[in-house]
Amino acid sequence: MSIPTDPAALGADPGPAVANLETIVSLAKRRGFVYPSSEIYGGINAVWDYGPLGVELKNNVKRAWWRAMVQDRDDIVGLDAGILMHPQVWVTSGHVGSFSDPLVECAACRRRFRLDELPGTGELTATDLRDETIVERLGLRCPVDEGKLSAPRRFNLMFKTYMGPVEEEAAIVYLRPETAQGSYVNFKNVQQSSRKKLPFGIAQIGKSFRNEISPGNFVFRMREFEQMEMQYFVRPGDPASAAFDEWLPKRMAWYARYGVTPSRLRFREHAPDELAHYAKKAVDVEYRFPFGWKELEGVHNRGDFDLGNHAKSSGENLEYFDPATEEHFIPWIVEAAAGADRAAFTFLIDSYREEQVRDETRVVLRLHPDLAPYKVAVLPLLKKRPEIVELCHRIKDDLRRDVMAVYDDTAAIGKLYRRQDEIGTPWCVTVDVESLEDGAVTVRDRDSMTQERIPVEGIRRAILDRMEAARQG
Repeated sequence: MSIPTDPAALGADPGPAVANLETIVSLAKRRGFVYPSSEIYGGINAVWDYGPLGVELKNNVKRAWWRAMVQDRDDIVGLDAGILMHPQVWVTSGHVGSFSDPLVECAACRRRFRLDELPGTGELTATDLRDETIVERLGLRCPVDEGKLSAPRRFNLMFKTYMGPVEEEAAIVYLRPETAQGSYVNFKNVQQSSRKKLPFGIAQIGKSFRNEISPGNFVFRMREFEQMEMQYFVRPGDPASAAFDEWLPKRMAWYARYGVTPSRLRFREHAPDELAHYAKKAVDVEYRFPFGWKELEGVHNRGDFDLGNHAKSSGENLEYFDPATEEHFIPWIVEAAAGADRAAFTFLIDSYREEQVRDETRVVLRLHPDLAPYKVAVLPLLKKRPEIVELCHRIKDDLRRDVMAVYDDTAAIGKLYRRQDEIGTPWCVTVDVESLEDGAVTVRDRDSMTQERIPVEGIRRAILDRMEAARQG
């Protein structure tokens, strides 16, 4: 599969898979993917709850990422670090001093906004965003009531809380804004216990928290979210640059492998004045969302900033000893940082289709079978025939040993098919009266809508074979 790697070669904007974001928001709530958090109390801004289908989709995304990063590789191991860490970690990492966004406030309505998300700021450089005169120079006004905006100031994004019974300066801790630091402070523990030689990586999936100024666009930017990050430790200099170049196409290819349209993916390199304080080079994998090209994942060459600073601050020797060359050195780090929520959101958007079938609109999620919440729905043609229902449950229970399978009899067969299409179920198994006589059932394919008659005893093998074919495809 050809994947675009150069934004200049991409040509015309391919446009979003779904023109109106509300289409996805509505489907997500109606079908049980995502709900507003605490909705009965009016909700809480930028916090969302995953429903029965959403939690399956996100778990499947995380499994697919873990398979690619850990299970299929010999050089990467896993970690699950704590959310609460020693507060000095965040001072050393630069988050206490540098982890901030430019904030402006309306003098009239008192609303606060991220400067770089105001209308007319899309082309501003990082240097422009640090300019105290930028609001006046561009004549920016409040997007709600045209009120006067303040000069930008930096707003730290970390959530602060207190550990123990006393709220005092000495008890301050932070909810982690990223999982990466857990991998850095555990570098020595992981390397020695796993006996890994460079280059090797540490992969981690976990919750992070950011007090965003203006979160939004559904689950794209939230205050509580889940990250999928891999830190790859390499020799300094050219080996790090080579590893960086190797990871870029691998990370873009992962999204395409699981169904994202390649033309809606691109790379964007950070300008020198845009680089984070730790980065020597940074490239984003971007996706064409309904609200524009936005970051899907970041690949960063972090140099020796992290291990070097933690070694100095903690007094712990975090050097790596290479027995082949008898050298001691601080490894450099190449990071691949993705979001489980943002990835699941992307797969959901890009799989959405509206198709005309016999003069009616069929809504279908063409999710990769590995990501689909349910792999198989077992449906009775006649729910009032106990022997048909019993056979359905027997087939469903057999399938559940290997895949997520469900039984549904809450509508006529045509509506049941449409319901399963709309939630992305790849295959439906229908048990009818003939099944009681010939011992065969009908397997319907979601994408082609073709139907095949298969003996009951062969259903499990047929589904597993189709799952494997999808993985190989």
